[in-house]
Amino acid sequence: MANILEPKRAHPTGEAEAKADGVVPSGGLDTFGGTVHVRWDPEAVVTPNGQMAFFVEFLKTGGLWDPWVQECPLKYTSPNAPGKVDVLGTMLLGILSGYSRYAHVTAIRSDGVTPHLLGMNRVVSEDSMRRAFEHTDAEECAQWMRKHLRICYEPLLGEPWVLDIDTTVKPLYGHQEMAVKGYNPTKPGRPSHTYHTYFIGALRMVLVSKMLSTSCLVQ
Repeated sequence: MANILEPKRAHPTGEAEAKADGVVPSGGLDTFGGTVHVRWDPEAVVTPNGQMAFFVEFLKTGGLWDPWVQECPLKYTSPNAPGKVDVLGTMLLGILSGYSRYAHVTAIRSDGVTPHLLGMNRVVSEDSMRRAFEHTDAEECAQWMRKHLRICYEPLLGEPWVLDIDTTVKPLYGHQEMAVKGYNPTKPGRPSHTYHTYFIGALRMVLVSKMLSTSCLVQ
């Protein structure tokens, strides 16, 4: 039986491309925890924080995160208190994950990757979040937030734009500050708060959101 020899290759075989097995690599991303590399695997289990690294790179490249944390009026005197970056980072991760209660952040306390991208030491507890701004002046916090929100949209105001206004009525039960009887289509006669949110049309970028009480009594 004759042996069949394979033809000689003119050039050696290079490294196999990663996308051959369904995994698509991305370039390095600059985060507060250093440079990270993200791989997209269509066969892997979906995670809600999969694109967090790209958002963190946006925050760092745009110079939005560090000034926001440093100028936060949050102050601690205890040596055992958490750092501002840990408290604010936990709040950010909770909001981006769609959480609506302080207790929900318990679900991300075991995440050992995402907090590192924001330069955090750890994810704080729900009690630390709840008490964080308890003794901080509300107006000082509002000025801090307005300043950094304005940085995001001010460059856009030089172009023609449309102001969109969204009004949300929240029925209230019990006694709450600024609760009055007004336009309330779901619970006529029930005191409510009316939230007004102002957007840049088409972009859906929030300019300001505030709670206003209405003095229009229901007939």
